Formats: sequence, structure tokens, C-alpha cells
Amino acid sequence: MRALLIIDMQIGSFKPYDLRHDTKGVIERINKLSDYFRINEDKVIFVQHNGTKENNFLPNSPDWKLLPELIKCDTDYVVSKSANDAFYNTQLEDTLSKHNISELFITGCATDFCVDSTVKSAIAKDYNVTVVGDAHTTADRPHLSANKVIEYYNWIWDEMTPTNFKIKVIKTNELAL
Repeated sequence: MRALLIIDMQIGSFKPYDLRHDTKGVIERINKLSDYFRINEDKVIFVQHNGTKENNFLPNSPDWKLLPELIKCDTDYVVSKSANDAFYNTQLEDTLSKHNISELFITGCATDFCVDSTVKSAIAKDYNVTVVGDAHTTADRPHLSANKVIEYYNWIWDEMTPTNFKIKVIKTNELAL
């Protein structure tokens, strides 16, 4: 079985709203993907960051909430995390195991932090991983634009042969038409 992971698409990650690259486009593509996964009776899992050392993203605070434009259904799962890696000290692996999920499609924020950490953790745990290359985002960094960061990580993941499985990087249209 397959699951769509939607990582850290929370209000606090998008302040100001246009801080991240192509925010509206990424949200639209994630919604398209989540509809596709639900229609195909696959799982949709929102990964929500709880707290930081600076006391951001405290549970139930405005910054902690998911972006209101995201479509979330009662059948979707929510996994809370407190580190970049969505597997670290969370219920994610138990949730995946309970539903016999072996293939993950990864989306969300931020490409170079939580998305990358989760991709690498998932492959180390022998999941088949597909990164939806136009459905993750980040902000400009001191020496690199957000677009270049995304382009770089899509290339890295696509070239990596880490474990038993190769990471695939696809565009939303290749999966959810």
C-alpha cells in the first residue's frame, strides 16, 4: 500500500505567506495529490511539527495549525514530530506498519530540512520513496535561491542509490492527472 506524506505545511512555516517558493502552486499540487490518494484508497498522512527550541509551533497555537487551504479529510492521519526527521520518536512507522504501507510519496516543507531528513530516514528503513519534485518547498537561503535549493535536492535524490530501492523524483502530473 502507498501513503502520501505532507510534511510541515503549517501556518508558522509560511510567515510571511510568500516566504516559501511557489506557496500557492505547492498547496494546489498537494491538494491534487491528496485527492488522488484518497480516491485510490491509499493513505494521506499530515506530519505536523510540535515545538522548537525557540518555542515556535507549540501545539494548538496559530503557527502550529495546518494551512487552511489544505484539504484534510476525516480519513487522513496526523503524526506529530519534534525533530526534522518525521520518523524520529514519532508514531509514523507504527502507522505505516499498521496499514502495510511500503511506498511513500513525500511532499511538504522545508525541502532542505524536514523533507530531506524524512526522505533519508525512509530509505534507511527500506521504504520505496518517491519525492514529488514540484510539491515541496523552501525559502531562499543565504547563498542560494529557494528554486535552486529545490532543484539541487531533486537532483540529489534522483541520483542517489542509497539502499535496496532507488529514490524516484516525479512531478505531480506524472501521478495525479
